[in-house]
Amino acid sequence: MCNWHESITTATTLTPVGTNTHINTPEVHAAGVLFFLSQSITMKIIVDNKIPFIRGEVERLADEVIYLPGAAISASDVADADILIVRTRTKCNRQLLEGSTVRFIVTATIGYDHIDTEYCAATGIQWTNCPGCNARSVNQYVTNAISALGITPAGKVMAVVGVGHVGSLVVKTAADAGFTVLMSDPPLQEAGTTAEKLLSSTSNDFIRQSAHHADHTRPRFASIQTICQQADIITFHTPLTRTGSHPTHHLADARFFHDLLRRPVIINASRGGVVDETALKAALTDGTVSHAVIDTWEGEPHIDADLLARADITTPHIAGYSANGKRNATLMSLHAVREFILKTTNPSDVLHARCTAATFDIPLPQAPRLTPGTLMDDSRRLKENADCFEDFRGNYPVRIEQ
Repeated sequence: MCNWHESITTATTLTPVGTNTHINTPEVHAAGVLFFLSQSITMKIIVDNKIPFIRGEVERLADEVIYLPGAAISASDVADADILIVRTRTKCNRQLLEGSTVRFIVTATIGYDHIDTEYCAATGIQWTNCPGCNARSVNQYVTNAISALGITPAGKVMAVVGVGHVGSLVVKTAADAGFTVLMSDPPLQEAGTTAEKLLSSTSNDFIRQSAHHADHTRPRFASIQTICQQADIITFHTPLTRTGSHPTHHLADARFFHDLLRRPVIINASRGGVVDETALKAALTDGTVSHAVIDTWEGEPHIDADLLARADITTPHIAGYSANGKRNATLMSLHAVREFILKTTNPSDVLHARCTAATFDIPLPQAPRLTPGTLMDDSRRLKENADCFEDFRGNYPVRIEQ
């Protein structure tokens, strides 16, 4: 039986993180004409009903708010909607959006591969995600997983593949703990980002601390080939991409696992599909990989039962599900919607004035802390109830970052 519910009480608030949107202009594009939404506008917003802390807040911005299960949001639901606030379970593509009045999509997640960005660009639908909202939560997940496996940093090399908001924080934490850290992120390197520049933007304090490390132990960029040869732990923190010069779909494939030399731990808390699960199972079977920690799966919510049994730590895509991270994502989503409405309504409109005055108050709930023990509890529940993946994810217990 699926049962993963806990009560919520309120406590102290935190300062929200900022937003980073893909809103290119203050106008909405329709039929090649730029226009402001009319003064008589009413606003309809469809919201995924599993987004926490948002009820009662988004109503400050819209005349009509409808909450629906993310996977069940249909074309008929969004036909006359203006804004969608979703998670990864809502596929925002032509099938959902064609013929609708939707002009803005907010996903309360870091990942956005569920949004057909090319279709949105072609039809004038603007969108944004919430980069960095749950970086601390995912970082703690990785730290707790390593601790739960009994791994200590002395003499160990940890490789972080993808060093954006999440990965750069994982790098800092691992280096501070005493791991030798390798980093891989070809797009960043091609854009001129050096290890020094990346780490200085992550934490000035980190640079001061890392100055005490010998040159060979300071975090540095390395090729995937070098990582395969030298790493004892490899953790993935990339988006899922299938095109471009560095696609990440099946980045860890059969060839990747074949090249491993040190029987590393594999951690995937990025996106399902970054790791080829068939190849990973073979690597676990032949001992090429010593341990596997899987939070993101191919084919979610219908996950591979064999991999579920073989992997050491298995969770239902909840690495970023701390209450802190969820709160950050909700606040970033609300601010993005507010900014969109302010940019696309006339200053004399009632809705514009309403959004100008809107503020959001989301207290952080009191709850247990994330620990290696809570992580192993999460893993045990999923292993015992694989069919409850979606229920466990949607009703994950409230937990606070350390």
